[in-house]
Amino acid sequence: MDYKINIAGLERDLPLCRVSDDFYIAAFILFGDVEMTVTAAEALLAKAPEFDVILTAESKGIPLAFEMARQSGNKPYVVARKGKKLYMKDVFTVTVNSITTDHLQQLCIGEDERHTMAGKRILLVDDVISTGESLESLEKLCDAVGAEIVGRMAILAEGDAIGRGDITYLEPLPVFHADGTIIEE
Repeated sequence: MDYKINIAGLERDLPLCRVSDDFYIAAFILFGDVEMTVTAAEALLAKAPEFDVILTAESKGIPLAFEMARQSGNKPYVVARKGKKLYMKDVFTVTVNSITTDHLQQLCIGEDERHTMAGKRILLVDDVISTGESLESLEKLCDAVGAEIVGRMAILAEGDAIGRGDITYLEPLPVFHADGTIIEE
C-alpha cells in the first residue's frame, strides 16, 4: 500500500511501513530525490526567519540542510552526528528516541560545531518531524552552546506534530492503521 502526497507541487507515492501491529507510517525518503530536495528547500526558505546556521540530525535531514544552506547563500550547516567520531574534540552528547529507529540514539557535536553555532541564530531542519524527540535533542544541543533557535522546519509534520504552532512544514503526513486507513487524531 502507498500513500499519495503532493509536496510543493511534486507528487510522490509513499510506501506504508509497519511500526507495530496496528500502527503504520508512510516512508518519506529524501535520499536520492534531487527534485524534491531542491523544491522543498526553496519552499521552506520562502517561509524561514532570518538565521545564521542550519542544524540537522544525522542522517535523513542532511540533503535538505545542505540544499537550504546552498540556496541561502552558502550559510553554514551543522550535522549532529549519531556518535562520536575520531576527529571530534570535546564532544557534547544528548540521547534521542526516534520513531523510525528501534533503539535509543545519541546525537553529538564537537568543538568545531559548537564554535559554528555559539551565539548564532539557528534554524532547526529535518525531513519529517513526528514525535519531536529529535527536535528536542537538537534544542538541547543549541542550549548547551548558547545558540538562539529562530525556527523549526520540516518538509512534513507527521502524527502528533501536525498542528504544532512552533513548527513550519510544507505538508501534514498522517499515520495509518494496518489496513491503510488514516488514524484520526
